Amino acid sequence: MIKRVLVSDDAKNLIDELREEHGPLMFHQSGGCCDGSSPMCFTDGEFQVSPQDVYLGEVHNCPFYMSKSQFEYWKHTQLTLDITKGRGASFSLEIPTGYRFVIKSRLFTEEEYNQLEEVSYGE
Repeated sequence: MIKRVLVSDDAKNLIDELREEHGPLMFHQSGGCCDGSSPMCFTDGEFQVSPQDVYLGEVHNCPFYMSKSQFEYWKHTQLTLDITKGRGASFSLEIPTGYRFVIKSRLFTEEEYNQLEEVSYGE
């Protein structure tokens, strides 16, 4: 099965550090506001998922969501959660570490796109 969202090894390492400190985590792909469209890491349940949020899958055992309106723009792309040095201007848990989460993307091939599972929506 083709996954909509992947995670780099560097991001996995940072997730492990954050999970050790904060417990279970979740991600939401920001749709504008403070940090443009940055992946935001929260303690699981800290961000209130709504029926307008799309569940894209798990990254290193963390649920990953995106707003429905933003998903319409990104639905043809496979996302990879990664990190880069620097400090983002957000409320994401990684900010004090000197790294920030970023998204890299690539277009699905037509064959891959036809093999994707249907997405589900938040509660």
